Amino acid sequence: MEACVKLTIKGRVQGVGFRWFVQREAGRLGVNGYVKNLSSGDVETEAEGERERLEEFVRHVEKGPPFSRVQEVITEWKESHKKYNSFQVEF
Repeated sequence: MEACVKLTIKGRVQGVGFRWFVQREAGRLGVNGYVKNLSSGDVETEAEGERERLEEFVRHVEKGPPFSRVQEVITEWKESHKKYNSFQVEF
């Protein structure tokens, strides 16, 4: 079943390769969407794909790459609208 999840990741998540980590995990799991830094110091990502793959994606994002420190992940599940055809790092 297709789904969409939007995550706001809080903590030490900028300047530690977090966006590249998220993009790599999305590619490995075959989900589409984007990841970007927010001016607040948080990172935002939205991904679409099979619900099971998205759940695994969320678990990896909650851990983050080695030099990050994820303190909180705000998770919002939504209906998929299939608006992405790849996974991009946005600037």
